[in-house]
Amino acid sequence: MEGESSSIEKGLLLVNKEESATTSTPLLFFTTFIIVSASFSFGVALGHTAGTMAFIMEDLDLNIAQFSVFGSLLTFGGMIGAIFSATIADSFGRKMDIIWLDLGRFFVGVGVGLLSYVVPIYIAEIAPKNVRGTFTFSNQLLQNCGLAIAYFLGNFMSWRTIALIGISPCLIQLFGLFFIPESPRWLAKECRDEECEVVLQKLKGEEADIKKETREIMISVDASANISMRSLFKRKYTRQLTIGIGLMLLQQLSGSAGLSYYVGSIFDLAGFPSRIGMTVLSIVVVPKAILGLILVERWGRRPLLMVSASGLCLGCILLAVAFALKGVPGIVNVTPTLAFIGILTYSMMFAAGLGGLPWIIMSEIFPMNMKVVAGSLITITNWFTGWIVSYSFNFMLLWSQTGTFSIFAMITGVTVVFAWWMVPETRGLTLEEIQLRRS
Repeated sequence: MEGESSSIEKGLLLVNKEESATTSTPLLFFTTFIIVSASFSFGVALGHTAGTMAFIMEDLDLNIAQFSVFGSLLTFGGMIGAIFSATIADSFGRKMDIIWLDLGRFFVGVGVGLLSYVVPIYIAEIAPKNVRGTFTFSNQLLQNCGLAIAYFLGNFMSWRTIALIGISPCLIQLFGLFFIPESPRWLAKECRDEECEVVLQKLKGEEADIKKETREIMISVDASANISMRSLFKRKYTRQLTIGIGLMLLQQLSGSAGLSYYVGSIFDLAGFPSRIGMTVLSIVVVPKAILGLILVERWGRRPLLMVSASGLCLGCILLAVAFALKGVPGIVNVTPTLAFIGILTYSMMFAAGLGGLPWIIMSEIFPMNMKVVAGSLITITNWFTGWIVSYSFNFMLLWSQTGTFSIFAMITGVTVVFAWWMVPETRGLTLEEIQLRRS
C-alpha cells in the first residue's frame, strides 16, 4: 500500500507544476445538460406527493399507511437501483389502480437510484477542476426545477397529469446519450488510452494542451490498478468511507425526504394555506439552487455545507417551536407564520447545499478503482435511509410534530460539526490531486 501511494505521489509531482486545461467547451455544456436532464423527472417525482396527498388518498381511497407506502416507494426503488448502479456504470379495479400507482413510483425510484450514482461521477470525471463543482451541482438544480414545477402544478392539475409531465426529460436524455462521449478516466481504466486522449481533447477543445492531464490520469490509474476491493474497509480508506456514508446518512436523517414528499400536509397541520405555501416554494427553490451552483466554487464545498446545515437546523427549530405553540391558550396564534418561515428556510437552504454537496464530495474523494464498491455502498446507504424516513415521516407527525422537528434539528446540528471536523475541501483540485493529498 505504501508503495502504491509513493508511486502515485512521485508521478503526479512530476506534472504538478504544469497548468491543466480548464476550458469549458460547448461539448462539455451539452454533455452535462444531457446527463442531468432526467434529474428534472426526479424532482417532479419528489414533489408529486407534496400537494396532491389529499387528492390521491381521496381518489383511490387510501389510508395513511397505504399512502406512506406509496410515498416511500420512490426511495425504496432508489435503494434497489443503487445496488446495481455502480456495477452497471462500471461494466455497462381500484386495487389495480393502487398497484399501478405503486409500481410506477417504484420503477421511477429504481431509475433514479441508478442515476444518482452515475451522474455525479460522470460529470466529476469530465469537468475541469475549476468548474467541476458547478457542473456537478447542476444535477441538483434540475431536481429543484422539477420539484418547483410539481409544487406549482399541484395547485391546479391532476396528479396523473403531473406524473406524465415528468416523462419528457427522460426521452431527451435517452436520445442525447447517443451523442455524448464516454468518461476519459473510465476509458483509461479500461486500458483504452487512445480513446481517452481523443475524448479528453474534444472535451477541452482542439487548442487545449491535454498532455499534463492525460499523464495524471494514466499515472493515477496505473498506480491504483492492483488495489483489492477489500481495501475499502482497511484503515487507508476509513476516513473517505466515514465521510461518504456519514454525509448520506445525515442528508436523509435531516428529514429531507419527508419534507419534500409531504410539505403540503405540514402546511395543513400548521394551519397555513397549502396552496399559497406551495406556490411560494415553487418560486424560491430554483433561485436558491442557482445560488448554490455559484457558491460551490467560490466558497468551497465545506463552508457551503456548514452554512446549509446551519440553515436546516434553524428551519427545524422554527417548525418545532411553531407546533409547540399551537393551541397554547393566552398566546397569539403564530404557528402558521412560524411554520411557513421554517419550511421556507429549510427548503431554500437544502437546495443551496446539503441537497447536492454529498453527491459532489462522494464523486471526488475515492480513487478510480474504489468507486464501484464505495459508490454502491454509499448510494445504498442514502436510499435505504431515505426510505425509512419517508415511510415513517407521517407516523412521526402523528406521534408529535414538535418532537419530529426537534429530532431533525439535532441531526442537522450534528451535520455542521461533522462537516467542520471531517469533510476536506476539494475545490480547485483535480481528482488526481485529491488522491495525492490523501496519500
